[in-house]
Amino acid sequence: MKKLILFVFALALTVSVNAQIETPQPSPFSTVEQKVGLTDVTLEYSRPNMRGRAIFGDLVPYGKVWRAGANRNTVITFSDDVTIDGTTLNAGSYAIYIIPSEKSWEVIFYTDTNNWGNPQEWDDSKVAVKATAQVYELPVDIETYTITFDDLTNNSANLGIMWEKAYVAVKFEVPTQTKVAASIEKAMSGPSANDYYSAAVYKLSEKEDLEQAMEWIDKAVEMSKDEPRFWYFRQQSLIHAANGDKKGAIAAAKKSLEAAKKAGNDDYVKMNED
Repeated sequence: MKKLILFVFALALTVSVNAQIETPQPSPFSTVEQKVGLTDVTLEYSRPNMRGRAIFGDLVPYGKVWRAGANRNTVITFSDDVTIDGTTLNAGSYAIYIIPSEKSWEVIFYTDTNNWGNPQEWDDSKVAVKATAQVYELPVDIETYTITFDDLTNNSANLGIMWEKAYVAVKFEVPTQTKVAASIEKAMSGPSANDYYSAAVYKLSEKEDLEQAMEWIDKAVEMSKDEPRFWYFRQQSLIHAANGDKKGAIAAAKKSLEAAKKAGNDDYVKMNED
């Protein structure tokens, strides 16, 4: 009987531990993804409500660092380098902090994103960019803390932050023109040596259209003649051999062997010798 009572108690304890009541979070988590030009921007933050409270100058004091949201850090991620107030912010993730005042805010992009709220010790060396933004008074209260991407163009956007009756915007510029120019140049110059190489190797692996594969691998080798690549020559030898060109295959294998020896790649040396 005693064992039965202990068993029932243990079972009840297990059920009580595993049972979890799920309730809405007071500051719901939000993820915003935005393409600005050709740059991917992702924002992750938690959104508190006013709930009848005075916010700026009270709940969020003026002149002190605020975590720009609730719970863990508000984090923004850029896929490319961007420019803010003439300063380059490298591609990557940053925690956003704010030092508010009545007329303007300092918006800070901080390299350490692994804090729950403000860092225990503020480190100025981790401040990547600090931008000053004017406060605009809104005609109505914004109940829920909101961060938006506004005024989108091909080359820039505003990171908009609003709560209570305050709105600020921090403009960031993206390298769209540079990326488009590079894309155009690449497209207009035609396939690269790597493109020809990859296509030729695929054809060889599938044992189809080997004459086309030979044309492509020869083109790849020609385009990279200023920087001989032993793995290119190796595939060239195999493709020529598959086409019945024994002389061409041997010549390519010798070049691969020589280049592999110079590079100190013993695997390719053995393969070519074999």
